[in-house]
Amino acid sequence: MKACRTYKVNVHDYCLMDNHYHLLIQTTSENLSLFMRQINSNYATYFNKKYKRSGYLWQGRYRSWYVVTDEYLYGLFRYIEQNPIKAKISQKIGEYPFTLLASLFHENKEVIACAKHSRLLEEIEYEGIQAIMETILTDDELSKLKKEQKRKIVHKEHEYKYEKEKSLEEHFSEMVTKKERNLAIVEAIEDGYKQVEIAEFLNISSSAISKIVSVKSGNS
Repeated sequence: MKACRTYKVNVHDYCLMDNHYHLLIQTTSENLSLFMRQINSNYATYFNKKYKRSGYLWQGRYRSWYVVTDEYLYGLFRYIEQNPIKAKISQKIGEYPFTLLASLFHENKEVIACAKHSRLLEEIEYEGIQAIMETILTDDELSKLKKEQKRKIVHKEHEYKYEKEKSLEEHFSEMVTKKERNLAIVEAIEDGYKQVEIAEFLNISSSAISKIVSVKSGNS
């Protein structure tokens, strides 16, 4: 965790497996490559010394994605924490020791010091957090996570946002029936448009948009 202090990186979640690891972090400056280089080097040195081996430990360069929505964030929390369960080396969340949730449950002070801004730490007292994390990701949710990773990111007005795939005109150009309009509304929201933007474009109330979205969510 020395690298977190050196590069001022906040850990939001992690999971260390036998042949790979996941890190959900927040950088405070453009130093991700330096941070990753140090933790990979330090861990490889530690691992090689412990098991009397030499050479590279990890294969290939790390891959990284931006997180710009809470839905994606919580999906990643579940994906990361469920890795040991998927690998059948544990049966429940927090049981496998090398995850952030397990470190929080066991009050690992060194790890917590690097994760003091994590949303998991903020909500650890919430009695439903473990149930949420244990809810197995469906195939549809996994597909959405992969889709989020492929979306283009733009940096506007000091924040990162998804680049829209279509304009509102394109989203609603071919709608004929109310059912088609409602489906287009949901797709536009998934594309990153706000409900108030869609309501203004369609000249209907924001409450009507909210109702359509909630009905569609309930049917999915």
